[in-house]
Amino acid sequence: MSGNTGDLFAPRADPEARRRLTPLAERMRPRRLEEVAGQAHLLAPGAPLRVLLEAGELPSLILWGPPGCGKTTLARLLADAARARFHPLSAVLAGVKEVREAVAQAGLDRAQGRRTVLFIDEIHRFNRAQQDALLPHAEQGTVTLIGATTENPSFEVNAPLLSRCRVLTLRPLAEDELVELLGRALEDPDRGLGRSGVAVEPEALRAVAGACDGDARRALGILEDAVALHASRGGEAPVGPDAIREAAGRRILVHDRDREEHYNVVSALIKSLRASDPDAGLYWLTRMLDAGEDPLFVARRLVIFASEDVGNADPAALGLSTSAFLAVERIGLPEGRIPLAQAVTYLACAPKSNASYAALGRASEAVERHGSLPVPLHLRNAPTGLMKGLGYGRGYRYAHDEADAFVADPNLPDALGEPEFYRPKPVGAEREIAERLAAWRARRRRERGGAEDGDE
Repeated sequence: MSGNTGDLFAPRADPEARRRLTPLAERMRPRRLEEVAGQAHLLAPGAPLRVLLEAGELPSLILWGPPGCGKTTLARLLADAARARFHPLSAVLAGVKEVREAVAQAGLDRAQGRRTVLFIDEIHRFNRAQQDALLPHAEQGTVTLIGATTENPSFEVNAPLLSRCRVLTLRPLAEDELVELLGRALEDPDRGLGRSGVAVEPEALRAVAGACDGDARRALGILEDAVALHASRGGEAPVGPDAIREAAGRRILVHDRDREEHYNVVSALIKSLRASDPDAGLYWLTRMLDAGEDPLFVARRLVIFASEDVGNADPAALGLSTSAFLAVERIGLPEGRIPLAQAVTYLACAPKSNASYAALGRASEAVERHGSLPVPLHLRNAPTGLMKGLGYGRGYRYAHDEADAFVADPNLPDALGEPEFYRPKPVGAEREIAERLAAWRARRRRERGGAEDGDE
């Protein structure tokens, strides 16, 4: 909003009252590009957006970034820099009707030689038809479209619209950037907290910056609440970290169950386990659970990991992971965190082998390449006399009747030869499997006269 919301609630004769009714984050909203905190990769001299602005150009844009990183502020400042009228809409509240009205006004302005920036906040909430309605107007230049989204535009913005816009990725503010912003808010007597007379310890500013996941709006809100709480108690000493923690309350973690951050965090969990890092595995597990992730989803991923990445290097891993899944299914949270933590640490520290998973891929390639080859006759079942007469089951040797329970006869169609799909690794329990299998394969080639020696 524009910062004039106080006009609705306070007499015009009392600007101080209006100031108090406006949140600190709104009062401190940058009025010039130079005041924008962070985003140096876009705004520093020579950076892409700075170059465009200095050239007097402003293409249609998609601003993609987390909450509180400055998307709306940047869009407004870009419109000001381009001397364009700024027409904001929220995709939560607006629809095609509001878009048409904005475009009609933009057409009138264009006839007067004035440019219009149509800003769509949370553009990912527009459906396909609503996004399509923007296409001709952005393409014809009736409006310069700037969309803001917290979601990956590759998934949430239609390809035709995306192709007409330049995507700029905004980053969460770094801790130092937040501390600098908070310091400005403390010192500013007109827009900030400079008139309050409250001092804040440097460690407290760091505590604010560390509590808000790079969200400037949240950081300013925490600071404002902490100063107000401190003042209400008549505090004379500087605001310390304890007051900040009280004002911040429980940290709200950035996560979702079906969008990009969901897949980012679970990917980090799996890759940490694969890298044999139990500490990182526990961190990402905790991140997911504290953010409200379904614990059974986590447990399923661990069961898959046990087979895909540990495999026969530690056959007990699959049983332990399955037991963890059953435990979580039966007892739920919060106690279910304990068997999940046991599974995560066990899997991270287990020897790793993807040999079974890789073998499955090689077998799938063979099936795709050769199709449905006939089953060798000696392996076929022969429940009827007719089948026996056709040779089904003829020559089959029952392994348990043989020495060492070993049979050298072929078990694959002749067209495949003797491919080695499974290639166990010399790690963990799979080391013994590798040695045993190598001996069997050598014996099979030997007893079959070496005919398939070297086949792959």
